[in-house]
Amino acid sequence: MNKQNVLEMLNNLVSKTLMETLDIEFIDVGEDFVTGKMPVTSKVHQPYGILHGGATAALAETVGSCASALFVDNKSQMVKGIELTINHIKSKREGNIYATAKPIHKGKTTHLWEIRIVDESGNLISICKLTNIILEKKKD
Repeated sequence: MNKQNVLEMLNNLVSKTLMETLDIEFIDVGEDFVTGKMPVTSKVHQPYGILHGGATAALAETVGSCASALFVDNKSQMVKGIELTINHIKSKREGNIYATAKPIHKGKTTHLWEIRIVDESGNLISICKLTNIILEKKKD
């Protein structure tokens, strides 16, 4: 599957989900990374008028979970996030943030991703680690 088809497939998963609510869009994918974008507007602010850490975490988990899904057999397996750690480095009031997930470990049953979230200027906003578990789908 080529890059454009993968991005189209990932973006088709967004409809009627939290990702749609937060306007998350997948914008790049490669052999060892997935990148998503989220606009920073009042919709994702906390009361101080800056980016809410929970919205940032949702972006990170979205990108890391979808990255894992690209490496498993989605007919027989499913991906679930089991741990997310995130450090918020810099605040953001408006513009866009970009999350890129890169693998630290891709095993048979667990995947560990580093997700760097930056702004338009490349400033580090947050750094995250996501652990996903790979489970066999139950047969009906």
